[in-house]
Amino acid sequence: MKKKVLIVTYYWPPSGGGGVQRWLKFVKYLRNFEWEPVVFTPENPEMPAIDTSMMKDIPEGIQILRNQIWEPYDFYKKFTGKKKNDKIQTAFLSEKKSGSQFLESLAVWIRGNFFIPDARKFWIKPAVRDLSIWLKKNKVDAIVTTGPPHSVHLIGMKLHHKFNIPWLADFRDPWTNIDFYDQLRLSRYADKKHHKMERMVLSTASAVTVVSKGMVSDFEKIVKRNYVVVPNGYDKDDLKIDTVIPSDSDRFTLSHIGSLTRTRNAANLWEVLGELVKEDKTFSEMLEVKNVGKIDVHAVDSMVRFGIEKYLQRIDYIPHEEVIAEQQRASVLLLLINNTPNAHLVLTGKIFEYLASGRPIICIGPPNGNAAEIIQKTGCGSVFDFSETEELKKEIFRLYQAYLLGEKPYKCSGVDQYDRENLTGNISQILDEITA
Repeated sequence: MKKKVLIVTYYWPPSGGGGVQRWLKFVKYLRNFEWEPVVFTPENPEMPAIDTSMMKDIPEGIQILRNQIWEPYDFYKKFTGKKKNDKIQTAFLSEKKSGSQFLESLAVWIRGNFFIPDARKFWIKPAVRDLSIWLKKNKVDAIVTTGPPHSVHLIGMKLHHKFNIPWLADFRDPWTNIDFYDQLRLSRYADKKHHKMERMVLSTASAVTVVSKGMVSDFEKIVKRNYVVVPNGYDKDDLKIDTVIPSDSDRFTLSHIGSLTRTRNAANLWEVLGELVKEDKTFSEMLEVKNVGKIDVHAVDSMVRFGIEKYLQRIDYIPHEEVIAEQQRASVLLLLINNTPNAHLVLTGKIFEYLASGRPIICIGPPNGNAAEIIQKTGCGSVFDFSETEELKKEIFRLYQAYLLGEKPYKCSGVDQYDRENLTGNISQILDEITA
């Protein structure tokens, strides 16, 4: 007989973006491991993008519970002069220069000091209320919360206390050590409150999963306990789509998939490309830099500074199946790590789809980081530090020559361990252990 698990997640289709995929894919495969998922999610969330293509991964007959959520984004948009239909981007990404730096700065201060742990805090009370009513009539064997937003973990903690149901807190990103935490302009009181909530969640949950070894080290400094690494991965079903085709152009295409935020702006890469297009006319004629997703205005300014902007092709958010196709079309995939104090523990979800694509990877980030370790162990690419230029330039030109000759520049192996179905088996094992 299958056990039942209640999964509380803010992100769920038709919402698009990386935050959706982790638990959508776990839910897709949980039945294979004798777990029946029930999903609780907002009825009216603020969606950074809409991607109906991922609806196909929702298992047939799954129970999905929804309720209304109130978020302060309408006020925020009015306050900062944004349009009602403007999407709120994560990590302080801004595609345009702000009209009022003062209002933006004030809005960030309000966000950081009054909406703790985040703007979804107003969902906690009604979610606990509605789920409490449902749980009194429906038995579940375990509860899962996945954050950010970390308000979701507070929902899980309250239900865990109230019903004594085993609870798994899953962290896709850090909490107080996330790369933009220092930009929230927190007061001493707000900072203390964030840390207190974080400690409570880490110490109370029956189990805690994280996406990287770096996050284990980070959390161990806060609460000493057992943390389990269950990385993100790739879904083999996604790689079977009909639209995956070889490059449809004769360009040497360097593609970055996902949001190119201010902290991911790889100035050394643009500098190197700027030098190569000046030194080699054929390279200049064949180069294409493609960004699939949002791109921060500071990254564009950096490209302008090095004379690369004319090679840039911008593609806004597209359905996930088309993203896979763009990965396959690329000559080289760019993995740009946030240049922040926590860079070593950044392990973006897209790295695993990059690995599965079979395309060569250039990573700009700390050579001792979690992302670098995976690329080096699988042999799927090369890693360069944020300021490295000479060796980066040589490697890009080597990849360009391999592209002209139709050669594979790297021998990639060991990628199967990141298959989503295999990883779901790891999650189910944790659920089995906390409910034994």
